[in-house]
Amino acid sequence: MLYYLSVAIYVLVCLLLLLVVLLQQGKGGDMASAFGGGGSQTAFGARAGATVLTRASTVLGILFMIGAIVLGIIGRRGPGSIMSGVGGPAPQTTTAPAATTPTPPVEQPSTPAPAPGQPK
Repeated sequence: MLYYLSVAIYVLVCLLLLLVVLLQQGKGGDMASAFGGGGSQTAFGARAGATVLTRASTVLGILFMIGAIVLGIIGRRGPGSIMSGVGGPAPQTTTAPAATTPTPPVEQPSTPAPAPGQPK
């Protein structure tokens, strides 16, 4: 239950973050700056005050990262399989141990010892 609630909140945060980022105006992306008439000496354009959209994107970005970590921790279930619950329980098979009879040891043929004075 907690997992599904977290996923629903995470999806909502993702959609809101997408919307807020798309609603923001680009920094210095107008026609004047394309031809060198930006009117500012800073490297990345004039710094504007933090608006509601920039604060919302910051907060939603933080919630996005925290939500990803939380879902990663909650969603981890241990060493299980994806197919663990599919198909019902596995059939129980019992096998009797095979009847074994002791086998006699195999005798190695012995070679006669060489007579004294004969080469080996």
